[in-house]
Amino acid sequence: MGFVHADLTLKNPRTEAEMQVRAMADSGALLLCIPQHVALQLKLEELEKREVTLADGKRQLVPYVGPLQVQFANRRCFTGALVLGDETLLGAVPMEDLDVLVDMARQRLIVNPDSPNIAVAPVK
Repeated sequence: MGFVHADLTLKNPRTEAEMQVRAMADSGALLLCIPQHVALQLKLEELEKREVTLADGKRQLVPYVGPLQVQFANRRCFTGALVLGDETLLGAVPMEDLDVLVDMARQRLIVNPDSPNIAVAPVK
């Protein structure tokens, strides 16, 4: 099976800068990752450096930027993002916050069919 991609709107709530991106949805990754050019276009502020472990086991320091609003369909969330790679990666944490699912059968990201009108979050 191939990768699942989705069209997202990313917005800097401090400057109102926004852009459309095509993101790879990966429930095996945790956080949102964006390329350097996206961080620059959105004028995102570096909050700190974070150490990440890459798929090949190497570790490196990368900028952590934010705040960032992510929108997919009728869902929005606020998060930070790691700046690395050459494409936007939507990980499990923002997917949970958006209440969206990866539909592997149709190779797409979907709004949770159990809560189509409003995002639901378990807090217990």
